[in-house]
Order: sequence, then structure tokens, then C-alpha cells
Amino acid sequence: MLQISNLKVQFRSSNGWFEAVKGISFNLAKGQTLGIVGESGSGKSVTALTLMRLLDEQHTQISGDIQFDGIDMRHASEKEMQALRGNRIAMIFQEPMTSLNPVITCGKQIIEAIRLHRKLSKAEAKKEAIALFNEVQLPRPEAMFDSYPHQLSGGQRQRVMIAMALSCNPELLIADEPTTALDVTVQKTIIDLLLKLKAERQMSLLFISHDLGVISQIADEVLVMYKGNVVEQAPVKDIFLRPQHPYTHGLLACRPSATQPLKKLPVIGDFMSVDAEGQLSGTGTAVNSVKDRFTYLSGEVNQRRQQLYQQAPLLKVENLCTWYPVKAGWFGSTKQYVKAVDDISFEVYPGETLGLVGESGSGKTTLGRSILRLIEPTSGSITFKGTNLRELSAAQLRQMRKQVQIIFQDPYSSLNPRLTIAQALMEPMQVHNLYGNDVQRRQKVMELLQRVSLLPEHFNRYPHEFSGGQRQRVVIARALALEPEFIICDESVSALDVSVQAQILNLLRELQQDLGLTYIFISHDLSVIRHISDRIMVINKGRMEEIAEPDELFNRPKTAYTRKLIASIPQISIAQ
Repeated sequence: MLQISNLKVQFRSSNGWFEAVKGISFNLAKGQTLGIVGESGSGKSVTALTLMRLLDEQHTQISGDIQFDGIDMRHASEKEMQALRGNRIAMIFQEPMTSLNPVITCGKQIIEAIRLHRKLSKAEAKKEAIALFNEVQLPRPEAMFDSYPHQLSGGQRQRVMIAMALSCNPELLIADEPTTALDVTVQKTIIDLLLKLKAERQMSLLFISHDLGVISQIADEVLVMYKGNVVEQAPVKDIFLRPQHPYTHGLLACRPSATQPLKKLPVIGDFMSVDAEGQLSGTGTAVNSVKDRFTYLSGEVNQRRQQLYQQAPLLKVENLCTWYPVKAGWFGSTKQYVKAVDDISFEVYPGETLGLVGESGSGKTTLGRSILRLIEPTSGSITFKGTNLRELSAAQLRQMRKQVQIIFQDPYSSLNPRLTIAQALMEPMQVHNLYGNDVQRRQKVMELLQRVSLLPEHFNRYPHEFSGGQRQRVVIARALALEPEFIICDESVSALDVSVQAQILNLLRELQQDLGLTYIFISHDLSVIRHISDRIMVINKGRMEEIAEPDELFNRPKTAYTRKLIASIPQISIAQ
């Protein structure tokens, strides 16, 4: 169905032409799933956008051949492409917030695609859209139909994108990181749905992901990319059981395990070196021998936790509620609430990492923001170092935030695009009048950049000039700028590929050891949560299901909801 031959893609830059894809070739048969894996910047998404003819051709040079079912995609007219895109070929984009129109409701955006290609009436299209919302497990489909993208969570927006891509029954579906923002249960549902549709419709699937567990469950064949090159291509079983290239070895080892958590995660550099031209060479180190160096000794864990819980709590949350009115009655009287956080109580101890896990919409982010009073709670108390934060004035709260910081889910949207990294890091120092003068603040910024493994030349760059992993390091540096004691990490590694994720998790643990930091770590990835947490709290529909140490929670879960979450974790499961 799809034939790619010697595809090369170059982008115009201030330093000349940059080659993003360097002559790759592959075929995709009808009904087959090809998984593409690799780090950020490897050329995965560029390849997908090139197939769809969605790159700016004025600033791009493309060569090679792309054939779809006998159609020459490189030379098809724009009218022919419009008939193909969204109809015979559909794409699930990586970032739903930038792919959905912010001024049109989600339902109307689905209807637009359905009516354009399938010629249904408005009423028929609406019925079809609501059925699709049901199929991708969006809560309250009728309400979602009339909602705007900004009113939905990240996972819900991703499901809207998936519904839109499936709306015209495509023959080829290109899925670019389609499950990255989804919790494990919805992720499993989406994978099962894609496999079902693929079987029913003989649909071909090009599936791009950095999650090797997902790739192992859905792909027939796997393409491993590094810096625009294909370094390995093989059936899925061979990739996972008999990887040939050191880069593939590294990707497999970087992923946190839900069953064998390590003290420190291996990174790509443990398996290979990179020469002056960016070419990889192996170190000859096997995955198991690298992992053995990072084994987390159970005795060390137990000793650490005994010391943690002998202390007085740093944070104490009691009967916390954050409710949102969703329906007003006569004369403004409120009749219904969404109970985003509903009567939750817990404690966090100095130096501890409390993992917070639950499905999309469970209230994880609302709880984190309520603690900082970025969202005002409805009731309950939040005591930090003996002070009830709910009783503080705005000025007192501003001072308190020097000690309690947050790393937001999306680093790009939480950085001002008009400020250089130096300005972004110096701004909180200036607001709180720290470190004397701007000369001393610049020196502090350089120290922070070094601390998070960024380079001095990054000082005057803007956010758009960094990769996703580098931007995440920048927001970690900004959180450290005021020397806090407590940091809330809100999905701070969810959008990162496995190798960068491993580096950030190692960095957070290293910073905790060096600076005595305390974390609440919010994530939908239970493998990540188990790796980094001292205790794990499970939240479901605004209420706490249970709280326990990782081994206890994973081996002896107390509730059906926790058992469902654990059962949904994508494991690399390839038969010998």
C-alpha cells in the first residue's frame, strides 16, 4: 500500500540546509502495522508530515519517492491531496492543543471532517461524532460535543484527535505519539480499538511512539531511527529479543520497569559513543550488565524510608475539596458540581517523593494546583511547615511560593516565548529580590544551567530553540531558582522520549539527594511512578483510593481500581 524509497528531507536554516531525514526506505503492506521508534529529533514526525504533504515546501527540499496505492504522492496536485487527507489517509497529531481549532467546539470539528468526505447531513454527522466520542471513551460525550479544546484535559483532547482521524474510516492511519498524553487504561482502550479497526477494515497503520511497551503490543515490524537514519529494521520479535544495533539496546534499557525498579536508569550513553560526525558506535556492553550496575538494593530502600517517616510531616492536607459549579439554576443558585478533588487527606515528609497516579480527569493536576492555591480550594486545610496556606494573604502566599514550586506539564506553554532562558530564570529572582544584583543573578543562572546539564551557550537562547527535553531542563532550573524545599512535578516527563525521560528522572533524584528536595510527582505512567516514588497515592474521580509503598501497592493492591490500573500497564511481551 505504501512504498517509500530513498526519502530525504532538508530544512532551510540560518546556517544553510539541515538534513532531517537522510535517505530512508521502507514499505507498508495493506493491514500491516509499522512502528517507528527513536529519540526526539530522529526524524520520526518529519517522515510522517512529509507523507501527508504538510511541510512548508518553500523552506523544505524533499527528494525520493512516495507511492500510496499507486498514487505518486510527491507530485499529486493539492486538490488530489485534499481528497486523500482525512479520508483515505488520516493522521493523529502529536500535540492536540495546537492541532485543534481553539475557537470551534470539538463536535463541530468532527462534523466538518465527516461532512466534507462522507456527505452526511448535519444531524447524521452529529450522531456519528457522538458515537465516535463514545468509542474513544470520552466522558459525557454530548457535553464534550459542545466543549472547546481548552475546556478539556490533555488526555481528552488527544481522544478528540483520535476520533477525528477515525471519522472517515481511513485506509492508512498515521499515528504520531497517539497515546503519549493518555493514562494507562485509556491507552490500552485506544490500542485495543486501533487493533480492532485495523482487523475489521484491513487498515494499514504507521505508528510512531517512544513507548516501547506500546510498540511491542501493536506493531508487526519496527523501524528504529537515529538523527534521520534508519539504524535497524526488523520484525517486532527480533527487535525486542535480538536487537542488533547498540542504539536499540540503549532504547530498550532506558525504559523504567514496573516490576524491577532501579536506583538509577541507564541512558543511551551507557551503550554507545558518538563520534565527531554524530555517528554511533557500540561499547559492547549488554543491557543486563548495564542494569546490574544500577540495582536498587532493598535494604537501602527500607533504611531510607524508616528515616523519612520518623520526621514531622512537611505538608499536611486535611479534607481538601475543590469543586467546580457546572450548572446554574434560577437566580444564579448552583445545582451541580464537578468534584475534582473530594475530601482528600494525606501527609508528605521531608525528602520524600509522593507519587500521585490516576486516570485523566481523576483530579491529580487540580490537587497539585490546589495545594499551591493556583486554584482556590472549596474547603479543607493545607498546612506547610506548620502554616495553613489557606489563611495566607496574597502577599504572604507570594513569599511562601519561594519554598514551594511547580514544574508544569507542558514546558513550552509555561515559558514566555519572548524571554531568553537567562531572562526567564532571572525573573523570579528579581521579583523576590534575591542574590543581590543582576550580575550575581546571571552567575546564579549559569550555575543552574550547569546543574541541569545545559551549556553556557544556552544562556541567551529562546524557548523555541530547544528540544522538548532541553525545555524540560529549563523549567526544572527555573523551579530551583528560588531554592525551594518542595516541588510539585506535574506530568513533567510524560511527553519525553525514553532516553530523555531517563535523564530527567535521574536528574530529579540527584537533585533530591544533593538539595534535600521533597516532591509530589504526578504521572499517569505507573512504571515511572514506581521508579521514583517512596509512596504512591491512587486517585479516582477526585477521591483517594489508597496510599502505600510501591512494592505493597503493586503486589497487594487493595482496590479494584488500582488493580485495573496495574493490569493496563503496557509491558514488553514478545513470545520467544
